[in-house]
Amino acid sequence: MPRRLLVTHALPYANGPLHLGHMLGYIQTDIWVRAQRMMGNEVYFVAADDAHGTPIMLAAEKAGVSPEAFIATMRASHEADFADFHFSYDNYYTTHSEENRELASLIYTRLRGAGYIARRSIQQLFDPEKLMFLPDRYIKGTCPNCGTPDQYGDNCENCGATYAPTDLINPYSVMSGATPVLRDSEHYFFELGKFESLLRDWFAGKLTHGERVADAGVVAKLMEWLDGGLKDWDISRDAPYFGFPIPDAPGKFFYVWLDAPVGYLASFKALCDRTGLKFDDFLAPDSDAEMHHFIGKDIINFHGLFWPAMLHGATFRTPTALHVNGYLTVNGAKMSKSRGTFIQARTYLDSGLHPEFLRYYFATMLSDTPVDVDLDLKAFEERVNSHLIGKWVNIASRTAGFVHKFFEGRLAAQFSEEQNELWRVLISHYEGVPALYEGGEFAEAMRRFVLIADLVNGHIAAKAPWVMAKDESQRDELHQVCSFSLAAFRLLAGLLKPVLPATVAAAEQFLAAPIADFDSACATLHNHTIRSFEPLLARIDFKHIEAMVEASKESLGATPEAATPPKKPAKKESKNMTDNAAAATPESSTISIDDFSKLDLRVGKVLACEFVDGSDKLLRFELDGGPLGKRQIFSGIRAAYGEPEKLIGRNVVFIANLAPRKMRFGLSEGMILSAGDGGSDLFLLDADQGAKPGATVR
Repeated sequence: MPRRLLVTHALPYANGPLHLGHMLGYIQTDIWVRAQRMMGNEVYFVAADDAHGTPIMLAAEKAGVSPEAFIATMRASHEADFADFHFSYDNYYTTHSEENRELASLIYTRLRGAGYIARRSIQQLFDPEKLMFLPDRYIKGTCPNCGTPDQYGDNCENCGATYAPTDLINPYSVMSGATPVLRDSEHYFFELGKFESLLRDWFAGKLTHGERVADAGVVAKLMEWLDGGLKDWDISRDAPYFGFPIPDAPGKFFYVWLDAPVGYLASFKALCDRTGLKFDDFLAPDSDAEMHHFIGKDIINFHGLFWPAMLHGATFRTPTALHVNGYLTVNGAKMSKSRGTFIQARTYLDSGLHPEFLRYYFATMLSDTPVDVDLDLKAFEERVNSHLIGKWVNIASRTAGFVHKFFEGRLAAQFSEEQNELWRVLISHYEGVPALYEGGEFAEAMRRFVLIADLVNGHIAAKAPWVMAKDESQRDELHQVCSFSLAAFRLLAGLLKPVLPATVAAAEQFLAAPIADFDSACATLHNHTIRSFEPLLARIDFKHIEAMVEASKESLGATPEAATPPKKPAKKESKNMTDNAAAATPESSTISIDDFSKLDLRVGKVLACEFVDGSDKLLRFELDGGPLGKRQIFSGIRAAYGEPEKLIGRNVVFIANLAPRKMRFGLSEGMILSAGDGGSDLFLLDADQGAKPGATVR
């Protein structure tokens, strides 16, 4: 009996273009969806742009357009990228839709009517310069749990803790740098704690016929939060805010994390209205359909706690499963603008790289656990060229010509005994592939692909059809070898179809044999006539990868122009680091070794470096101090370094035991050393790359 599946992936936020980090989880979803369709299941794949929130409002204001115009432009950009990477959506939508407004309001009123919404006055951080309440992500400070500086107002990227922005130590406004002040505001809360029993049953598989709802590690993390006590979830924001107003609550709007996941349902409802599907068949509490969400590991708390509880409280069904992916690194490190490895999806495409090469590379790295995936650009080139061209396309290119030259394009009526035995071996490896796709074990499926391709290429090499073609007495065997090879090429095309849909479609055209499902790929094609072979893929030239990296530096490394360098101050007023750090003059008096030993000089690796809004002198550094942890340091060298991203990855020397200084932009935790007279005449002291972060300067 075919299953009925509603599938979504995390919604891209409508404030910027898609990058390859986004594409990891999205491609994983599309591969899974295509595989499910090949298994004969009824699948509806929907997504949308996440289009609400203060960041959208502010970005539109900065661009000089309305929020509606801003998100429309971004949606068009996202849809173009998805189309060019061959995504198979049934509907791609926006959370700024009438369907979403209706559903968000319906869910809220049902929750309110059932007694799951509380109202109370809270103290919220307010920017006294911008005259507005600050969203969590527009407040930064030191994590109250682990002490890591420069963390967002809702969760710590270092230790994973979640908290209220008022819990931050030394908070500051990302918008103005001002210290926020507390003001009273009435907020609306979803009482998540009332759903503890429901969530425990969901985690245990009691609502999913015993099937697990997520990877064991993901469930364990969710259980930690559950065991730690569930807090009420703030679902409201004050005006000004770009979003949906809360019914019967003037001046209050739904926080984006309420209407964003509802956007899954709204996109599906728009599809239902267009096609005649019944919405309740998939969303009613007793539905026998399945609902699968593909998400990144950074948002499992929203989808693993808030979302199922909210759905259940509003008398909708709970999700069937969460499929969680890790983060993407490039060349073994976090994506970097300065190194050109923070790559937009469009930059990848414009560099002349085939979109399905990225789909294949990701597939070779993905499993059912949320591990991080590294895009090693050299390995990417080598794997694609070796596997797809050298192993797969090579099978057809080495044999199809002989079939047309000697046999009018018709394949042999049978295989030899040797080939029949080898075919059974190939099928034994192929038969487990649908289950691997079902379980998210794409890497193992691609390993099967390589194994089968190697067996086929080994047979071709042993038989050497190019030698047989010279001997007329061997024509029958030549016919069988080539026919067997092309049937195996089609078998491999069936295995690859969820990953390389466009390339396999071209292979189907060449073979004149469409692959409707996994089983149909197993046909031996006896007495079948094929078309002339045309090259399916071209090898990657590493120059295209280099061009992509360089283009990423140009398009993403750009920063606001540095302020005009100030006049060089007199030496006695020279400043080499922070605003209050006077440089020593040549006339400085001598000091003793005891004086020098008071300084704790350390090596720090630059993790981040950026301009500071509101200052024409400062750069904000984030340093890896090794055993000292991360340090945030504000340094007055902006005039000397107009492209701060280029400093990322460098080793610098800093004073680690300087008393922290609270500035209006945040806490500065040390001093980075440089040489020069000040202004544009400043040069950072460097350390050899062999020096470890945190190493003592002696």
